[in-house]
Amino acid sequence: MGKGDKKTKRGKIHIGTSGVTRPKKKKKPVKKAEAKKAAPKKAAKKAK
Repeated sequence: MGKGDKKTKRGKIHIGTSGVTRPKKKKKPVKKAEAKKAAPKKAAKKAK
């Protein structure tokens, strides 16, 4: 039971796969309120 075993966590890390033993991390969805805050700011008007 080690790096050569596909069913263990250490083996999955060595092979570079995921599964029941080592599930993939899910990305958190971006909320609409946070998306609006990240929008680029408008340039200020120039004085003549």
